Amino acid sequence: MALTEVAFHTGVDDRIGYCCRLLRKGYRQQARMVVAGDPEALARLDQALWVFDERSFIPHRRLRAGEAVPAALKRTPIWLIEPGAEPPQLGVLLNLGPEVVPGFERYQRLIEVVGLDEADRGAARRRWRAYEAQGLRITHHAQEGG
Repeated sequence: MALTEVAFHTGVDDRIGYCCRLLRKGYRQQARMVVAGDPEALARLDQALWVFDERSFIPHRRLRAGEAVPAALKRTPIWLIEPGAEPPQLGVLLNLGPEVVPGFERYQRLIEVVGLDEADRGAARRRWRAYEAQGLRITHHAQEGG
């Protein structure tokens, strides 16, 4: 199995807006994506995806812990998953959470979105070291002004 490509996008001043733009880009490229994070961040992202771009809709579905993916929805291209939820097999994982996402190695690509506050940056440094310890190659995309 190929190693997961890991990319850190750091210095993001609006993580939810930035994720909306990444998800729109991925959707337009027909990528299948999962966003992992805590319930509060996912609720904000869910709301933002409905109003973010008035000219287009980004189809997505939220999956809470313990929920199964309905068979009719397995083709949904974007999933917002809480800890403990099992998404359908998809290609790209965006992490909004502070921890390494369990099972991240099942994805072709992992994108870590890192904000400006020190707690977020410290958690990102720990995740970076964890990926390096597994021999993964990491690319870094520093944002200027979000």
